[in-house]
Amino acid sequence: MYDALVEACDTAQADPNVRVLIIRGSGGAFAAGTDISQFREFEDGDDGVAYEQRLDAVIDRIERLPIATIAEIDGAAAGGGCAIAMACDLRICSERARFGVPVSRTLGNCLSITNTARMVDLIGPALTRDLLLTGRMIDAREAFAAGLVNTMVGSSELQQETFKIAAELSTRARSTIVATKAMMIRLRDHRRPPAGSADDILRECYASKEFKEGVVAFLSGRKPNWY
Repeated sequence: MYDALVEACDTAQADPNVRVLIIRGSGGAFAAGTDISQFREFEDGDDGVAYEQRLDAVIDRIERLPIATIAEIDGAAAGGGCAIAMACDLRICSERARFGVPVSRTLGNCLSITNTARMVDLIGPALTRDLLLTGRMIDAREAFAAGLVNTMVGSSELQQETFKIAAELSTRARSTIVATKAMMIRLRDHRRPPAGSADDILRECYASKEFKEGVVAFLSGRKPNWY
């Protein structure tokens, strides 16, 4: 999925006729994120650092795309799926949408510093702490009230509303969209700590007994027994 997202971004950027990229899920969800089974192969904290670096590169590719991006969210946007949605310029969701990064109650890993900063930028430090510490998912109404979502509609209206907003964006000046997105990226980079500045935190978290237990429990379909 992550490779396909990068390929979609490359294709969209290379085509001068593409003005808006819409990212949507299928099967009643936006995206659940990473295939957890790959974590079985992790041997130490460095594997966790490498995983988060790869994920950061994918999310950054979406955020740096010089055309408008819309996340069309129907169902759960969890974990890496929530990160994908946060990287888009606009988020349009149905009343069935849910958002969160529930790793504190499932896997025992953590977000990278860039994805944590992205969440703080969107919803503020208080709600970010709430969601990451409790692992709870928030519904569409709370996400809309918090500013995580730009527009909320009924499920039957979601695609139509997304196309309507995409059509509107496609009539706007390309120069303004490119410049605004570039400005936002520079502001982001100015405020955020450099890449790799939290690798020690990631390394310790992914090397923890809790993470190993979380992966086994998740793939076994049971609740983890935290140490």
